[in-house]
Amino acid sequence: MKAVITVIGQDTVGVIAKVSAVCAELNINIEDVTQSIMQKMFCMIMLVDLSACNADQAAVRARFAALGEEMAMQVTLTRQEVFDAMHKV
Repeated sequence: MKAVITVIGQDTVGVIAKVSAVCAELNINIEDVTQSIMQKMFCMIMLVDLSACNADQAAVRARFAALGEEMAMQVTLTRQEVFDAMHKV
């Protein structure tokens, strides 16, 4: 199962490292990453694979929410099913 992780907030040192560390902790494989800084705002999108994740969906969401609070950034995880449902006729 694929998902997208987005991170938005004031740029600071170590954002990618912290998000990657949580992915490693949860056994989430990072497949692709794009990031940019727009006028001091850090913006990142990660495509990840949740198929080997060692936690349930609620625990994963809670862990990324806690990371967002720790970094004072918005960190969200959206599963592929949501995107698939949005594009069904």
